[in-house]
Amino acid sequence: MKMNLPNKLTILRMILVPFFVFFMLVDSSIVPHGYAKWIALVLFCVASITDFLDGQIARKNNLVTNFGKFMDPLADKILTCSAFICLIVTRPESMPAWIVIIIIAREFVISGFRLVASDKGVVIAASYWGKFKTNFQMFAIILLIADFGGPVAFVIEQVLVYIALILTIVSLVDYLAKNIDVLKEGGEE
Repeated sequence: MKMNLPNKLTILRMILVPFFVFFMLVDSSIVPHGYAKWIALVLFCVASITDFLDGQIARKNNLVTNFGKFMDPLADKILTCSAFICLIVTRPESMPAWIVIIIIAREFVISGFRLVASDKGVVIAASYWGKFKTNFQMFAIILLIADFGGPVAFVIEQVLVYIALILTIVSLVDYLAKNIDVLKEGGEE
C-alpha cells in the first residue's frame, strides 16, 4: 500500500511519542529539566500540528482513507494519553490521576467499539465532538507542560483540564449514541 501525505503525518505523530515521553520523564542528570521540558513541549506541539495538518490535507485533496480514519484517532489517543500519564508524574498537583483514568477509560471504550465495528466491516471516523475533545486536550496539555507557574496560570490550567474532562465524557456519549447499532447482533440465536 502506498502511503499518502496525511497517513505519513499520522505515522510521524506516532513516531514522535516515545521521544516526547523520554523528554517528559528524563532524569535531570541526563538532560537538565528546563531543557527537557521545552524539548518535550516542542515535540508535543509538532505532533499536535501533524494532527491538524493530516486531516486538512486529506479532506482538501480527497485523500481520506480507511487507514487514516482508523489510525489518525489512534495516534491522537497514543499522544494525548502518553502526555496525561507523564503529567501525573511531573505535575500531579495539576493533573489528578482520577481524571486521567476517566480519559484513558474513554479511549479504551471507543477503541473497543471501533474494533467491533471493524469486525463488521464498518470503519467509524472521528466525530465532531471527538475532534473538539482532542483539540481541547492538546491545548490543556501544552499549557500544563509549559508550566508558567503562579496562581492565575494554575486556575487557567485547572479550568482547561475540567473542560477537557467534560468534553471527554460528552464525546463518549455522543459516539456511543450515534453508533450503537454496531453493537447489535445480526439476528437471534
